[in-house]
Amino acid sequence: MSDNLKNKFLFSQVVALLQNARQQVLRTVNSTMVYTYFEIGRMIVEEEQNGKERAEYGKQLLKGLSQQLTVEFGKGFSIDVLERIRKFHLIYSKSATVLRILEIRNTQSLTAEFKSQKAQTVSEDLNKFDYQTFSSFFKLTWSHYSFLMRIDDEKERRFYEIESEKYNWSVRELKRQYDSALYKGLALSRDAAGVLKLSEKGQIIEKPKDLIKDPYILEFLGLPELH
Repeated sequence: MSDNLKNKFLFSQVVALLQNARQQVLRTVNSTMVYTYFEIGRMIVEEEQNGKERAEYGKQLLKGLSQQLTVEFGKGFSIDVLERIRKFHLIYSKSATVLRILEIRNTQSLTAEFKSQKAQTVSEDLNKFDYQTFSSFFKLTWSHYSFLMRIDDEKERRFYEIESEKYNWSVRELKRQYDSALYKGLALSRDAAGVLKLSEKGQIIEKPKDLIKDPYILEFLGLPELH
């Protein structure tokens, strides 16, 4: 084999290794970000519940927290962002509770005492989630969840969440599918073959070098935006 061919082979191996490493780092960063924001949301909600005048206390709490976090970490923690983080916990803690119950049912034999517990009681165990367990349930990026939270209908939101995970949709592809009213059209037809065809059409898989430009990731890491 000529030196030129050997160099090309080496180059392709190095490129593949670097691309894989970047993908691994990005997956870890995204998982950590989602987990961290979920926990921050939980803390905010719990603190609000301790307030006497909840509505007014909640506003002041977010305002003060935003100011302090901005001083400490810079931009990325505006009141709007904290409200989104709070909403994330409120929406997805319910989903996580259901998943947690299913996990327990599948891995343990239920006792009579556990069977009598309410979902609200079981949800307390959510606070004990470790990072690995959490990551196995929440596989999308913060950018995905930020968009999904705009969808008020729970069934529609869950549909796009499942499709995004199953077909590795980028946020751009998720928005494209949502704007095309995929769910509403399929809800009328209820055609499984049609669901598969439409969900696979025109997917845009983002490359690692594009993902690292995500402003949410840059803010989380305290890095400047790349142009």
